[in-house]
Amino acid sequence: MTTTITTSETRLRDLSEAQFEELYQADRFTATVVSGRLRYVVDHMCGQLLNNTFSAILRDWYDFAATVHGPPELDYPMCSVSNSLAAFFGTMCDGVRNAVIEYGPENLNLGDVLICNDPYRTGTHVNDVLFVRPVFHDGRIVSFVSLRAHQMDMGGIVPAGFSSTKRDVYETGLVVSPQLLYAGGKPVRSTFNLFLDNARFGALVMPDITTIRQNLDLAERLITESVERYGVDAFLGSVRYTCDVSAEAMCTALSTVPDGKYSSSGCIDSDSIDSDIEYLIRVDITKVGDRIEVDLSGSSPQARTSINGSVLDSKTAVGIALKMLIDRETPFTSGTYRPIDVVLPAGTIVSATPPDGAIFMFWESSCVIVAAIFDALQEALGDRAIGGDYGSLSLHNGNGVTEDGVPWVTTGQCGGEHGPWSGTQYGDGDSYQVIYLANNLDPATEAIEADLPVLVLRKEYAVDSAGAGFNRGGAAVVKDTLWRRASEHWTSPLRVKDSVGFGINGGSNGTRTGVWLFDAVEDQVLSNGGQLPTDSTVYAVSTPVAGTLDPETLDLAAEDGTFFHYGKEQVWRTRPGAVWRYRTAGAGGWGAATSRESERVLRDVRNGYVSVEGAARSYGVVVLGDPDLDPEGISVDEQATADLRSRLA
Repeated sequence: MTTTITTSETRLRDLSEAQFEELYQADRFTATVVSGRLRYVVDHMCGQLLNNTFSAILRDWYDFAATVHGPPELDYPMCSVSNSLAAFFGTMCDGVRNAVIEYGPENLNLGDVLICNDPYRTGTHVNDVLFVRPVFHDGRIVSFVSLRAHQMDMGGIVPAGFSSTKRDVYETGLVVSPQLLYAGGKPVRSTFNLFLDNARFGALVMPDITTIRQNLDLAERLITESVERYGVDAFLGSVRYTCDVSAEAMCTALSTVPDGKYSSSGCIDSDSIDSDIEYLIRVDITKVGDRIEVDLSGSSPQARTSINGSVLDSKTAVGIALKMLIDRETPFTSGTYRPIDVVLPAGTIVSATPPDGAIFMFWESSCVIVAAIFDALQEALGDRAIGGDYGSLSLHNGNGVTEDGVPWVTTGQCGGEHGPWSGTQYGDGDSYQVIYLANNLDPATEAIEADLPVLVLRKEYAVDSAGAGFNRGGAAVVKDTLWRRASEHWTSPLRVKDSVGFGINGGSNGTRTGVWLFDAVEDQVLSNGGQLPTDSTVYAVSTPVAGTLDPETLDLAAEDGTFFHYGKEQVWRTRPGAVWRYRTAGAGGWGAATSRESERVLRDVRNGYVSVEGAARSYGVVVLGDPDLDPEGISVDEQATADLRSRLA
């Protein structure tokens, strides 16, 4: 039996008890309990993996996700997702189906674990391996449990893989088509050998895989217990019910958006080859009733290096964007997509094809999709609109060897990976989050310094960097890291030409992104109390890596400036004592800045988000006193503020 709940015209809550039981083979209470248990399963899997993993990318970044799916006869519906990396959700929705169909569900047996990491089959990139376990009842597949977990390394030309310099699929790393890693509960030696013969850091990869398999065992046991307790028909009915709830919620949310056509676009500055080509991602939206079409066919052809995304990545970005904008209350399932159509021809930067459409930094194009949807719908949503965040991870990948000759590599720890979100109708934007379509942890400074020959000198907010507004955006983050060993670095700041943290409803844009390298300055840092200055004079001795910078000072340019392209060096090599500085973009403000209460502006000045000059310039608020020497003694000159705001108006 398949569900008939497809639109908001039929409300689940309006079904009688008899109608509900006929449709789902379970009463409401049982369906609700099983739905909650499905969410418990995925969260329990992730909790166990987080607490028992070895790789920094899993332990410190939470770079994994778990899902539960229905059986083949229901078309593999994804009925539960974990509270973890959101960029995996939509790809796992289709990735599990694709992997199982290609391998053949009839070829699966109790205790098997199927794996695949091909971006074109299952989304994301080759380091994100999809592990799938079938769950049987009386010899029949009744469910699938899966974990997608980032592996420290999958081979390729760059240690750990994080780089936008790779030009085809053969450079990105080992591609594993759907095949068994465990058969009947026993390891498949040939598959393990394939992994370990091609991957660096096998000593970390091997125990992580063992932990993943144990969590799949746990999930299988919990699902089996549910089936045995409530019956297979009630279990499968509950699977359909959870997806129907998500579908109905999205339909209801879409009904609140005015019908019409909406468009926007965004850009990735360039690939790593040169700065000549800018990659456009265009979004054309048609909204009618409780359905929506998101057309990405106006986007640029696929890029020459690995900054592309796949069809599944782009589908995920569309789903995440709409959930964040209009349907934040209900769980994300495959039912979320039922009223959403995505138009996406092959061969664009958001739908790359092999072998030349290399995919690795997939989230960068997805970030642009999310931002373009937010921008396109801001007028339609009014107060509910959300502005631009910092827009790009500017991910840093460094590697080298210790004094003892042991290799090390960084994984999302020392670049611009965390930054601000925009202001909303509910309040100011947070200044230290991950990109909108992620949901992970920030590696602790102590963990970074324990694992790597790196000192984290600074993680702080930049004054006057947030987009001004009645509710301001989050502030830009400045991160300085000092590298104690000779190192190789790959850096990928892909959106630095313009401000990506756009404001909404009259709010201002945040500042731009910048990246600098200070080579062999450890002595200068130590003589300055362990810090590099942040004023404009310090950049004269730097090597500008990326940004739109003042050609004289090399600081961020307030208006026009000189564009510095990160790809001028494919690999940046540094001596001991080098310092990398990443400054994220500031996020956009919400609402007119001159309507922000003066007391809130005063608090921002006291807390270092806004300078005295910035308070007057952006908010029309005149602050008296010195926030550095006497922060509690500063005050607002109310009369001067009223006069200044009158002139600004």
